Amino acid sequence: MAGKIFYRERRKVGKEEKKPRFKMVAVAGVDLKVYPNHLRKQELEQIAESIGAELVLLKGGGKGDEKEVEVNA
Repeated sequence: MAGKIFYRERRKVGKEEKKPRFKMVAVAGVDLKVYPNHLRKQELEQIAESIGAELVLLKGGGKGDEKEVEVNA
């Protein structure tokens, strides 16, 4: 099974700004250390391609919809 990299789009960065728009949230099945807080989509794609992982975009809720989620393994 290939690993998965979970990421989401940042909220406070507009589409026309020249700042990285994505944040890596979690990694499963891959031994990977990541140091930057924010990444560009192209950077995420290159990382995933080089380690054979799948990129998974997390769908976020609206403002104030953040809840603590329990994950059963």
